[in-house]
Amino acid sequence: MAKYQLREAALELLTRVGEQGGYSHVLLDQEMNKHELSHKDGALLTEIVYGTLQNKLRIDFQIQPYIAKHKKLKPWVKWLLYMSIYQMLYLERVPDHAVIHEAVEISKKRGHKGISSLVNGVLRNTQRNGVRDIGEIDNPIEKLSIETSHPDWLVKRWVDQYGLEITEGMCYQNLKHLPMSVRVQTLRLSREEAIEQLAERGIQTEKSQFSPQGLLIVEGNILSDPLFINGQISIQDQSSMLVAEMMSLTPGMAVLDACSAPGGKTTHIAEKLEDTGSVFAYDLHKKKANLVNEKAILLQLHSIQADQADSRELSAFHDLESFDRILLDAPCSGLGVLRGKPDIKYNKREEDIFSLRKIQDDLLSSIAPLLKENGKLLYSTCTVDKHENELAIQHFLETHPEFEVDENFHKELPEHLQNSYGVSELGLQIFPHQWDTDGFFLTRIVKKKRA
Repeated sequence: MAKYQLREAALELLTRVGEQGGYSHVLLDQEMNKHELSHKDGALLTEIVYGTLQNKLRIDFQIQPYIAKHKKLKPWVKWLLYMSIYQMLYLERVPDHAVIHEAVEISKKRGHKGISSLVNGVLRNTQRNGVRDIGEIDNPIEKLSIETSHPDWLVKRWVDQYGLEITEGMCYQNLKHLPMSVRVQTLRLSREEAIEQLAERGIQTEKSQFSPQGLLIVEGNILSDPLFINGQISIQDQSSMLVAEMMSLTPGMAVLDACSAPGGKTTHIAEKLEDTGSVFAYDLHKKKANLVNEKAILLQLHSIQADQADSRELSAFHDLESFDRILLDAPCSGLGVLRGKPDIKYNKREEDIFSLRKIQDDLLSSIAPLLKENGKLLYSTCTVDKHENELAIQHFLETHPEFEVDENFHKELPEHLQNSYGVSELGLQIFPHQWDTDGFFLTRIVKKKRA
């Protein structure tokens, strides 16, 4: 990239995410494709954008003394300061003087002399005075909030639900990079064959404990590997792989995936079914449903039929009691995936959890009648909140007495999860710091046999 162009691109992305509600992972992908960035430039751009977002509240705490009197900072100026301070505090390979120089030049180009003087002053004060001591904060929740850049309301909510120790574990873990994991399309090659082929190209892997199809990428760029490009492996977090593993699938079944995009779990289901039977996949948006079909084609799976529909109205398309298995990977607050989507921390509000819960309740009630007698429904979310997880299941069971948690669910969990502190009678909550995965909840409900 030309001089300053990478930092200018980072600033543009951060301003769009921070001020306009753009999705960081989507905008980053678009930017990389647009400029065809080298691996090195792409990595640095990603580091600056994600790192700044991950640590925004802590950075804001650092610079508040220097900007407090400037009440009406333009958004781009604020984000230029944030990303510059991030580089100065966290990126050792970028010298402070280079960061300050680039920031001042960008501010000259985008603003006027007063703005460039302000930027120069704030950054040089930070360089001169060093890091503010977070230890001066007495309130443990406020301290944890700033130190790990999680909104105060979220830290308090997690402490109320899970206690301080688990909350600290989650918050600190959310600042770390999430290891990349992939799922092998075992109808096309075995996990052992994938390990061997990847190793030949310098990509080191470890076997996942969550799925016999899963691999952790220890070293190497999987995105440029032929196995990924040709659809013989696909990217999926380990906790997400557990869903299809826990659906008790056998070939020939009729399966419904009610909220299927982007299709990772849908295609895993088809693989577990050995591409037999039928997988009906739906999403509220046509474009997203098309992504599921595209993924199925890439992975060479033929049993998937994805279409657009509001899954609260699927009884118009399918007879009652027509599915052996149903997956409801419900729309949720996404508080388990903050490492990969840090902007969620700042865009979500506590009231969003309650409005989402209404959708979750409606989906469960609408979809449940489509399950055959003795059929199994897997409910999952990528969040860490009892209101959307255990309490949603408890409410459903209280209002639908013909269902119960499958007594075999806990016994069939991978051994390392069976005694996890996230296990309850209503399901399994996976916390991000337990196994270095996304935060995730899942449970399996069975429709009782009629007397």
